[in-house]
Amino acid sequence: MATTEPPPSGDRRKASFLREVPVLVLIALALAILIKTFVVQAFYIPSESMTPTLQVGDRVLVNKVVYKVGDIHRGDVIVFQNPDQTQLPHRNWLGAALHWLGEGLGLQQPENEDLIKRVIGLPGDTVEARNGRVYVNGRPLSEPYLPPGTTTVMSRTYRVPPGDLFVLGDNRGNSADSRVFGFLPERDVIGKAFVIIWPPSDIGRLGG
Repeated sequence: MATTEPPPSGDRRKASFLREVPVLVLIALALAILIKTFVVQAFYIPSESMTPTLQVGDRVLVNKVVYKVGDIHRGDVIVFQNPDQTQLPHRNWLGAALHWLGEGLGLQQPENEDLIKRVIGLPGDTVEARNGRVYVNGRPLSEPYLPPGTTTVMSRTYRVPPGDLFVLGDNRGNSADSRVFGFLPERDVIGKAFVIIWPPSDIGRLGG
């Protein structure tokens, strides 16, 4: 009577590994989604509004937990929902899911879905510009992250309401910020950008 010889142990291990690959991929994907949703996500810099601190194409990590346990501080670089919802692109559920995951991994440009700026005014603050320099509550604001000679122009004095923030881009001459869209509700803040992870030559922590 003929008997079937068992496959070599190496072939069995290979077959077992191939069967496990889809499960491992699903686990990795689930972990990536959980981390992006609740802990940290990568953010692609889409414009020049934060130069020279951040360049177009840079990728930063955004801490989504820090403001759940602590306060927002002046000078923080934050990522937040675009106040102008009319700019958001229309996608079907699959396209939206794939874009959401790609954006969270820093692989896709956010297409104006989220923005990144620096916190200048906190609730209750008065923000204005005098002779090209920012003043908060009547005192000149120290801004070491700006190049020497940077001029900031504001058309009026801003008094930040409770629950809101006043944000500016570091590229003061080319930034659509609170001077354009007004005060930012704190509830729209996604998290704090704390480190540059790409390109390798610029890896490092963000000040603020």
